[in-house]
Amino acid sequence: MDEEVDPGDENVNSVLAQESSELFDVLSCQSPTVIMRLCQMMPSGAGWNMGHLAPTSSSAAVTERIKAMLEYFRVASAADCRNFLQSMCILCENIPMRLESRLMSVAGYANNVRFPTLTDCSPLSPSEQQLIKRPRIDHWEQYIASVVSLMLRKWERLSEGLVREVQLENVWVSLRTTNRGRDRPDQTPGPADRGSRTPEPDGDFGSLESKVTLETFLQGCAGKVTVVAGQPGSGKTLLMSCLGQQWAHGLGPIPSSYLFVLLEFRQLNLISSPLSLSELLLRYYLPPKRGDNEKRAIVDYLLSNPEQSCWVLDGYDEFNSKLTRQEVQRKPLDPEKALPVADLISGLLNRQLLPGCTVLVTSRVRDVRDLEGISDKVGQLLGWDRYEIKEYVVNFFGVKGDSANRALGVQAADLLLSSRHLLAMSYLPALCNICCICLKHLLLEAETKLQPGDREEERGNETRKKATEKELKEGQIAGERRGGSQDITRDGTNGRAQLPPTPAQIPSTLTQVYLTVLGAFLSHHSGKKGNSDKAKTTKPPQSTVCRLIAQSQYQSELCELSQLAWRGLEENKVLFLKEDIPQDVLEFSVTTGLLSQVELRLEDGILVNAYCFIHLTIQEFLAALRIMTSNDVSDAQLRKRFSLKTRWMTKSDQRTVFTDSLHTFVCGLASQHCTAALLQMARASGGTGVQTWVQKRQALVLKLLKNLCHSNTLTGPKILELCHCVQESQDHQLAKEVVGTRPTLELRNIRLLPNDIDALAFVVNSVGDNGIGLDFGACSMELECLDVLPRCQYIHYLSFRSRKYGDKFAEKLSSILPELTTLRKLEFCGASLTATGAASLASALEKCPDINEINLSDNSLKDEGMQHIADIFTKLPRLASVMLSRNNSSLKAVDYLIGKMSSCLNIQHLHADAMKEVIVNFSQLSDMSSYKTKSEPTISLLNQKWSKPEMQKVAKSLACCPTLSVLDMSGGQWNVEILRTLTQFLPKFSVTNKIILNDSCSSVEGLVVLTGLLSNCPAVVELHISLQSSPEPVQVSIVFSGGREKPAGQTSKTLCLSCCGLLHIDLERVWRSLGTSCDLTVLDLSSNRLGNKGLRKLLDVLPHLSNIQEINASNNGVSMEGVVMLAGTLGSSNSLREIHISNGGREQVILKFCSDKSDDKQQLRMFRLNNSILLPSDVTTLCRRLVECRSHLELDLSHSSLEDEAIKNLLKVLPEMVSLQRLNVGNSISSITGALILVSCLTVSQRVTSVELRPQSEGFIHFDRVKTEHASCRLTHFSLDCNNLERLTEILEQGPPLFDLDLSSNQLKDEGVKCLMDSLPRLKITSFVNLSNNSLTQQGLLYVASTLCTCDNISGVEVSMGAEERCLIWFRHHRDSEKTLSIRESRLEREHLVRLAEISSNCPNLTKLEFKNNLLHSEWIEDFVKELNIGQRGCSVSIEECWIRAEKAIHLVSRCLELSSNIQTIKVDQTTLHLSLMKPTELMSVSLVDCALEGHQLASMWTIIQRCPSLTELDFSINSLGIEGAESLSSVLPSLPNLTSLSIVSKETCKAVAEKLSEALLQSTTVQCLNLSGHVISDTAAQTMTRMFPRLRSLNLSHCSWSPAEGLQLVTAALRQCVSLEGLCLDSVHLDENSRVCLAQALMNIHSIRRLKLNKIGTVMEPPEANSVLDLLHAMEGLKQMQEIELKGWRLADRAVEQMTRLFPVWTELRKISLSKTLNGDQSGDKLLGALISCSHLEELYLCGNGLGDLTAARMALVLPSMTHLTVLDISENTIGCEGSVSLSKAIICMKNLTKIQLTSVGTSELCAVASSLAHCPLIQDVGLGWNNCGDEVALELARVLPFCQKLNRIDLEANIVTVFGVDALVRALQSCPAVQLIKLWRNKVHPNEAHRLSLKDRRLNFSST
Repeated sequence: MDEEVDPGDENVNSVLAQESSELFDVLSCQSPTVIMRLCQMMPSGAGWNMGHLAPTSSSAAVTERIKAMLEYFRVASAADCRNFLQSMCILCENIPMRLESRLMSVAGYANNVRFPTLTDCSPLSPSEQQLIKRPRIDHWEQYIASVVSLMLRKWERLSEGLVREVQLENVWVSLRTTNRGRDRPDQTPGPADRGSRTPEPDGDFGSLESKVTLETFLQGCAGKVTVVAGQPGSGKTLLMSCLGQQWAHGLGPIPSSYLFVLLEFRQLNLISSPLSLSELLLRYYLPPKRGDNEKRAIVDYLLSNPEQSCWVLDGYDEFNSKLTRQEVQRKPLDPEKALPVADLISGLLNRQLLPGCTVLVTSRVRDVRDLEGISDKVGQLLGWDRYEIKEYVVNFFGVKGDSANRALGVQAADLLLSSRHLLAMSYLPALCNICCICLKHLLLEAETKLQPGDREEERGNETRKKATEKELKEGQIAGERRGGSQDITRDGTNGRAQLPPTPAQIPSTLTQVYLTVLGAFLSHHSGKKGNSDKAKTTKPPQSTVCRLIAQSQYQSELCELSQLAWRGLEENKVLFLKEDIPQDVLEFSVTTGLLSQVELRLEDGILVNAYCFIHLTIQEFLAALRIMTSNDVSDAQLRKRFSLKTRWMTKSDQRTVFTDSLHTFVCGLASQHCTAALLQMARASGGTGVQTWVQKRQALVLKLLKNLCHSNTLTGPKILELCHCVQESQDHQLAKEVVGTRPTLELRNIRLLPNDIDALAFVVNSVGDNGIGLDFGACSMELECLDVLPRCQYIHYLSFRSRKYGDKFAEKLSSILPELTTLRKLEFCGASLTATGAASLASALEKCPDINEINLSDNSLKDEGMQHIADIFTKLPRLASVMLSRNNSSLKAVDYLIGKMSSCLNIQHLHADAMKEVIVNFSQLSDMSSYKTKSEPTISLLNQKWSKPEMQKVAKSLACCPTLSVLDMSGGQWNVEILRTLTQFLPKFSVTNKIILNDSCSSVEGLVVLTGLLSNCPAVVELHISLQSSPEPVQVSIVFSGGREKPAGQTSKTLCLSCCGLLHIDLERVWRSLGTSCDLTVLDLSSNRLGNKGLRKLLDVLPHLSNIQEINASNNGVSMEGVVMLAGTLGSSNSLREIHISNGGREQVILKFCSDKSDDKQQLRMFRLNNSILLPSDVTTLCRRLVECRSHLELDLSHSSLEDEAIKNLLKVLPEMVSLQRLNVGNSISSITGALILVSCLTVSQRVTSVELRPQSEGFIHFDRVKTEHASCRLTHFSLDCNNLERLTEILEQGPPLFDLDLSSNQLKDEGVKCLMDSLPRLKITSFVNLSNNSLTQQGLLYVASTLCTCDNISGVEVSMGAEERCLIWFRHHRDSEKTLSIRESRLEREHLVRLAEISSNCPNLTKLEFKNNLLHSEWIEDFVKELNIGQRGCSVSIEECWIRAEKAIHLVSRCLELSSNIQTIKVDQTTLHLSLMKPTELMSVSLVDCALEGHQLASMWTIIQRCPSLTELDFSINSLGIEGAESLSSVLPSLPNLTSLSIVSKETCKAVAEKLSEALLQSTTVQCLNLSGHVISDTAAQTMTRMFPRLRSLNLSHCSWSPAEGLQLVTAALRQCVSLEGLCLDSVHLDENSRVCLAQALMNIHSIRRLKLNKIGTVMEPPEANSVLDLLHAMEGLKQMQEIELKGWRLADRAVEQMTRLFPVWTELRKISLSKTLNGDQSGDKLLGALISCSHLEELYLCGNGLGDLTAARMALVLPSMTHLTVLDISENTIGCEGSVSLSKAIICMKNLTKIQLTSVGTSELCAVASSLAHCPLIQDVGLGWNNCGDEVALELARVLPFCQKLNRIDLEANIVTVFGVDALVRALQSCPAVQLIKLWRNKVHPNEAHRLSLKDRRLNFSST
């Protein structure tokens, strides 16, 4: 404080004058009330008027009054001036302490102060004010003096034993600005890392602005919140104490008049109760020496002058609470109110308490984010550089000034600087101290080993140990401040020696460093106890630890200390009170230096001693030791603690005081190198089986690491952390797994240190020759990191992306690039590289011959830099691409690159887009030297700003270039002169493909310039120009011949001038530019303005275009006049073949020519006029001109408007158009009248073969060359009424005979159908009439059915009124007189059935009636049967209804038999009743098959059956007869004297049924045909059957089950006696080897067999080579009457196949053979087919599943044509190829009787030939092509042949790859194929929505699996 000055008149006024400026500032901040009181001290004569200063006065008025007041008292009397100053000190707030002290001193203590009052203010006593304020200032100054003493004492304690002096001007800080707008600076984290991120110490939490000293950084911090961030061990606490010491000495940035309050957050954590601000200061920080008055005065002064206090809050990262930023307006807090300590700190930071005070906060970098929006300035403490580290190490060893120590210090410094992991630790002062302790221990131990007996050395060692004790204390001081989650930097080895030979062995990992440090501390304690145990041999550093731990005096203490460390880690605790630590452990820990003592003030203000580890990493390391050596830490606890940290933390992450190094140490301790130390430590814990337990725990850690290695969700920082952990483990296999799934390691926006690169190297070097990439994006990286980068031996890809990387970085990178021998790709993008840096990189890249990709985009190379890079092109033989985009270059650089193409012949592509993109691609020399055809290089010069000189320069360079494939010069600025300049040089260019000049030409003048190239430059073969293609740019391309010369007369050239706005007068300029010798083949003049005149000029020049092939004149405004003009040209030009016109010529106009100019009338010509409005006169004129065309003609008028008059005019000319082959009027006919007019062409022209018309859909009229015999008429989807039908039938009666008449979907209804039926006898129709989808009712159905009686030539009627309405009338072929009637889903009533019975009775030729799902009742059916009167020919009736089952079926059968005496056979099969009627007849057969019949239901039938003595057949198969049914049947069998056939196929397992039946059959001697398939045959039944077998002619025992003995008895005893047996079926019976031998013997005795079925018995027991199989085949040689043979599943061997082939010549009457899954490949099939040629009567052939191939198919082509009776062919599940498919098709062509062919899964999708061959099979009904991957081509071929297959009803295309395109074709074909009932399309490439649409279009398409 300034000394007081005696008051004096002159002195008072002069002081006021000197301080007037600061007084003005103070007064300007006061309230209007204070100003008013002070102004009232001036007399009224001074010009003061009280009304001039109101509370609402403007600031300018107040300012003027203050100035006037100060000016008045400056010259006033001394007394007035003194009174004014006294009053001001009393009334004013926030007067700076210095100023207030001076004013009070000069004003004195006068008692005559005149203090004015106002009516609204209370009067104040000057004496009271003076008495209060003066003592307050005195107490304040005294308290500051006490704080000064406190700071000096604190510094004296902390600075004891410092190696180097702490000076704020030598500490560097980086200024940073907080990135408030970006929550995630690191771009690598994935979705799992949610929330905003705060950087850890290695990361940048803001942008780096500058680097200043800490002293400079703190300048101007008064009144602000300043944050100093730093890593744990960076000395934040020490620096804050130094700041306090400087303040105490009146130095530094904090004014000495301020109150300096230094609070440590770790001590604030102990305050649990709320307290006020005054309590925090006066009770907890520094209690005052006097009483409450002093406290009150201090607090009052502090609250009145908060700007005079500085609050230093040290170690926010250790604070247990978390501060939050207040987004809303801050509300002042009451300083006297007790609040939680967190609220008090928040109040200080948010200016809610002591606004204007200075606040300085220290924290770790990661926690700075909590202070965003609060802090005014943030700085980060920078680590030491190498010079500072070396200086510290030398000073550490040379504290005593001993020369030996200094030499040792130099050696230690060299070792440290050469060891990457020690150097990385030493950037932080505290860790540097630990490294020095480690090195000193190693070096002293090494010296001891070298001179073990030197007593002087021992004394030196003792001296050094004593010095070490003091250094340990310094280490405790340097590391006293404990940090939060900071990661200690690590290092490791990569398989190479890192240090020169030295006596000391440097640890190879961070964990081993800490093991060595632990050994140093233990050794220090050992020295104190006098132990002198020395190693006799050289051992690794951890061996010392093992030795020291093994000593008994350390074991228990060290174990308890590690337990203390672990407990602190679990409880997030770093400070331990004395009572927390056992006394012996405390003494041990303090003696060794592992624990340090700190002073702690408790909540009650009492000072106590507390203890903490010398650094947080020491505590974490000891905790890791506990984890790895004690079973009191469970595996679950280890897993919980084991997780990788990211350098960016989420706000939701739990705060911790520790550095997150625990998992790193755990990984290091899992290394085999640490196993010995762990075992010693574990044994010290007193456990048993420690070796197994320790190894198990190490294995668990490695397993956790392995899981992380395989994780695919790790971010860049976590991957880097994983590399550190793997490096610590020294496990090379783990390193391989890290990079196994990561071809590139991406690191983004994190700060990298050399030890990070070294960790990467350890991992990268495990990848081997596979190589790996490193991608550094916006990472802060010191140049020293690049020194370490060459340790990564297998880098293939290296990328640097950041503006942080400039020329210096590039220069440094250049120095190490040649060492990266495996580097293939280098990226240096988005950086600050200039030509200087480019030169450095170029010189380095020359030494990297294997480099193949370089990317230097987004820099500032300019032309010079790009030239540096271009100069190395020829020196890098493997270069593939170079990217130089966005480098501020010009055309000069591009021209230089073009010039390089002459010397660097492997440049493949040069791309330059307005200098924004510059890319050079290269071809490999291996490609150039190979025999492959090398593609020519290309150049793209896009969007350039051309001038004539620049064009000339670049064009000259291009002319010197080697041959180019493509030259693209699109975009940019062009004019005609520049274009002409280019065309002058263009003939000199060597271009094989094309030149692209988009946006280069904008006028017809430029177009003409370019057109001349076709004649002036022989190499140019195509020119494409489009000037008006908006919004697209102007399109210009010049195509070259490719260097391939063609013979004369074969040159083809194309000129495309579309969208150029050409008029007819412009064509002359174009023709002149082209010249007379133009060889144009394609001319495109579309989208111009030529009109009819231009079209005429074009047609006039046609004779000169001798090679023309196509002319496009679309969109040229041509009218109908031009269309007629073109029609005339079609007849006059020999070469013109097709004309395509749309919209009357206004849109499409395309002319196509052929090279053959001969006048061949057989060549088809087409005139297509679509989408046009055709007037009648236009049609007449057009057709008259087309009459002149004598060649075959197709006229397409589809999608046009044809009125009725126009159609009539067309028909008038039609007879004269003798060359017309097809007329297309699709989508042109909309009215029924017009359609009928067109149908009348059948009467106008005798050449018409078919008329197909559909409104607004396809419509064709086909013509034959001569008069046709049969025509086809299809008129669908019109609305025909009776009048229309009458007109139609009149036309059809006059026309030729019709093959078919399709009137489906015409809404005819019943009336229309009746009209047609009445006319039907007069029509000449040979195939069918289709009346489907015409809304018929049951009455219309009867009309149609009646035609069976009225028309003799009708062979059948099909009607279905279900979802698919179907009505077909079939006409007979080949004079067949039989007729059929089929009615389905028609909801018939009783009267309908009666009427149908009448119709059927009146039709004597009706032979077949079918009723299916018509909802008929039983009574109705009975009436129908009763009314039905059948003629002599007989008739079959089938009625299917779902209710015909069980009792109802029996009842219906009984009633039918009662009502009709004409029933010959009656059968119920499932739900269908079958009747065979004949007149006269007797009942011959009764069958009830698979109709849910039960035995007790049969009784009602027997009465009727017994009255039918002629009954010869009974069939009750597949029912549930049971024993009751068997007994019932047995009772009736004797009453049937003529019964010869009995079939009872069983699905039961009751033996009694077979026994009962066998007994009854024994009595029924007339039964000759027996089917007992599926029965369980007992011994009793077998014995009974054997007595009956001799009389049997047919026996079926398939699927029967019996014992081997029973089966043998049946076969041997019974079958041998069946000498008359004609049919034998033993499918799937269980015959053993002996039974089959006996069967063979039996067959040799039976020569009458015609049908033999032995399916699936060949592989039941033995392999096919078994002799029994051969015996069976040999036995068949005598069966010469064989007609059917089935041997499915036998799998015959070669010998058996040969035996089988010898049988075929014997079986000349063979009709059916099934050898599925019997043969063994293609060779067997070939032999078999060769032998089958003798079976000329064969009708059915089954060969599926035999592995047949092309060889067998080729044999089929030779054999099958001779089998003219073949109706069924099944060769599914074979492996026939494409050739076999062709061979098979040749065979099918000759199979005229084929009805069914199955080619499912035959091994090829090439079945087009097979599908095509079906057209030659008129009887084909069923085709299976499923599961072959057939595509649309097969579907299209099937659609083509469908009209030729009139009987085809089923096609299987399941599991193919047919698309909607193919199915649509099938739908179209189905329109003319009414017989087709089903096409299966499941599992094809048709979307469900499309499948639904197509199914609605035609319900015969089935896309489901059922």
